Amino acid sequence: MTKGLVVEGLRKRYGQHTAVDGVSFTLPPGGSLAIVGESGSGKTTTVRMLVGLERPDGGTVRLDGRDRSARARGRAERLARARSVQMVFQDPYLSLDPRVTVSGCLDEVLRLHTGLDGTARRARVAELLDQVGLGARESAALPRGLSGGQRQRVAIARALAVEPRVLILDEAVAALDVSIQAQILELLREIRGQAGIGYLFVTHDLAVVRHIADEVLVLRSGAVMESGPVDRVLDTPEHPYTRLLLNSVPRRGGPPGGER
Repeated sequence: MTKGLVVEGLRKRYGQHTAVDGVSFTLPPGGSLAIVGESGSGKTTTVRMLVGLERPDGGTVRLDGRDRSARARGRAERLARARSVQMVFQDPYLSLDPRVTVSGCLDEVLRLHTGLDGTARRARVAELLDQVGLGARESAALPRGLSGGQRQRVAIARALAVEPRVLILDEAVAALDVSIQAQILELLREIRGQAGIGYLFVTHDLAVVRHIADEVLVLRSGAVMESGPVDRVLDTPEHPYTRLLLNSVPRRGGPPGGER
């Protein structure tokens, strides 16, 4: 049985439009893979199929040998799938309930997915917040009382609460200032080292790819243009589209507008 996330020949059509066309990749346990491409390249549709928000028209998605492509049979299987693959979205404010405190948000996840009693859940909430660098003040706050970086830390803690095998990060640092991006990426690197979770990054930012991923998959119009180790693909790209993406990254002293 192959461990990790194995995607083979994934396809999705909407009417006459092919959104994803034969995408295949493997994310080993504790590995880190980045999916990059322009808007409309098929990145979002791919990850929606991985987490079960869309059903593929063809191909398979397996995690530790278990098929996730078919419809889940019953509530218990749906919850088990949700626990194994979690997702962190680009906008943490929209992904958090504005009426629920941080501790309430994490407690809700634990009540749904674990058999912990109230005392154990409170201890686990404190542990999760400490893991992402938050404390008692943030625990009692509503999302609007937190900064963007703090809200994203809460979203990461919520995803970690169920001890997933794979964490999908969909442009998870794109909405943050550069300095906060660096803090969140360093946090994610530490968590990966501690917990051995596999990371799947969806991003357009090649600097993020180089910083956090081991492997990269380049998508265009739903198809894989190039894939391989990050250093090889970014330093010596083989496909013209990959070279085009790299050449479009602003550089110091160059157009347009210099360094971002």
